[in-house]
Amino acid sequence: MERLALVTGGTRGIGASISIALKDKGYKVAALYAKNDQVAAEFAEQTGVAVFKCDVSDFDQCQQVVRMIESDMGKTVDVLVNNAGITRDTKFHEMDFEEWNDVLQTNLTSCFNLSRAVINDMRANHYGRIINISSINAQAGSMGQANYCASKSGMFGFTKSLALENARYGITANVIAPGYADTDMVRAVPQKILDKIIAKIPLQRLAEPEEIAHTVTFLADENAGYITGSTLSVNGGLYLD
Repeated sequence: MERLALVTGGTRGIGASISIALKDKGYKVAALYAKNDQVAAEFAEQTGVAVFKCDVSDFDQCQQVVRMIESDMGKTVDVLVNNAGITRDTKFHEMDFEEWNDVLQTNLTSCFNLSRAVINDMRANHYGRIINISSINAQAGSMGQANYCASKSGMFGFTKSLALENARYGITANVIAPGYADTDMVRAVPQKILDKIIAKIPLQRLAEPEEIAHTVTFLADENAGYITGSTLSVNGGLYLD
């Protein structure tokens, strides 16, 4: 049976690698993006992945885009990857409410919005995979990222609750906590700082985005049905919980 996967933030960085890896595994894939129409159009043309524009922090937009995807793809969503995320890095004593709220809404509330849009069909179908992309910084903390760490940490409890509530319906819910990956965002870090980060990683390198994507395809697979409520750390040994 051909499965349908939905990936938020799915046209750039780790999200793009996830979309491509799922497509290569035979899934129908819908990738959500927020703003950059040109990048999304180029990604769709190069990969054949269907792209849909959506503000994942907006509940109504999420419901509407899921219905649109289901109509266009001819089936309900089987695999949801909540990958979308932003940063607004500021020391906490200088952080304003907008910097706090934007990150919480985009990174964490989006998980509610999209999961809520697909969960009832997954329960009716007695099958589903929900995979939430967190961060090593949610586990270890990070200076200037109280908003980001809070949003990504919130995924842990959210995911465990989904796992418990929906296990009897054949739905699994898991978290992946990546370390530092070789993306445009990380490569924008000044080289001296990046060198110090890499020096602390036991494997002595950044993750390839494809390595995070492979972890997603593992959890998305039908044969991963006995793994639920878990966190998989993919960080090269930088943080061992």
